[in-house]
Amino acid sequence: MPHNKPDCLGDYDFERIAFYAKKRFIDGCSTVALIAQAKTERAKEEIALVSMLDIKDEDIRDIQLSCRYAGECKMMDCRDRLRKMIREKLSASAKEDPS
Repeated sequence: MPHNKPDCLGDYDFERIAFYAKKRFIDGCSTVALIAQAKTERAKEEIALVSMLDIKDEDIRDIQLSCRYAGECKMMDCRDRLRKMIREKLSASAKEDPS
């Protein structure tokens, strides 16, 4: 997904991020297991984005992003956008699936 603030997430592919979110939170795969299975650095970065959803606000507040948009975004903003996108994706998927 190209950089388009406010729904940033850099140039990452949301379909891949959603795939990893499903593996992590629905299928129950650990972040460590997902990273160990990742074949590319890009996949590891996408898994790391998903792992942010597990971090408490007080633990994430002072973490600095190290992506090309770090000057424009804060970690909590990035995580909140990711949560919103996953909710929207799951909501849209539920509406499409009549079963």
